[in-house]
Amino acid sequence: MAIAFPALPYSSDALDPYISTTTMEFHYGKHHKAYVDNLNKMIAGTPFENLTLEEIIRETSGEEKFQGIFNNAAQAWNHDFFWHCMSPEGGQPPKGAKLRKIEEAFGSYDKFCEAFVNAAVSQFGSGWAWLVEDKDGKLSIVKTSNADTPIAHGLKPWLTVDVWEHAYYLDYQNRRADFVKAFLAHLVKF
Repeated sequence: MAIAFPALPYSSDALDPYISTTTMEFHYGKHHKAYVDNLNKMIAGTPFENLTLEEIIRETSGEEKFQGIFNNAAQAWNHDFFWHCMSPEGGQPPKGAKLRKIEEAFGSYDKFCEAFVNAAVSQFGSGWAWLVEDKDGKLSIVKTSNADTPIAHGLKPWLTVDVWEHAYYLDYQNRRADFVKAFLAHLVKF
């Protein structure tokens, strides 16, 4: 059983002007697709080929001999999750229980946004910034490098932003903070 390349939850031009069609064509159509294609080649004929993406990540995390499988599986999962963290109608804080939980953890939604931007901007090199929930229900912001993902560490992701250069460079050049702020102000979907 191969891992399917998931469809975007909106058209490739839907996030314009905050994320251009050109960026989406490269980011989704080339980078994300390559992770899925490479993973399927790597797991063909192995016990991993009958597992879900999350199961593959958990089985290969921290295992040096499976680093390539982990990297491609985690990047495929991270990207699919990222696409679902955005909407053309996004940019509003969550409502109800989710908002109350964020306010409890960070003091206010604005303070959460400030901390999230700081995490994303301070991630050295390629990676991700995440809002996660631990097994005790506590929210925190974490950063992961390269393909690492919170699900490999028993954390439940609520939100992520991709801070690999391919996510923003065509539209924002080296202005990562501007990209993350636009993500929160105009695209974020909880």
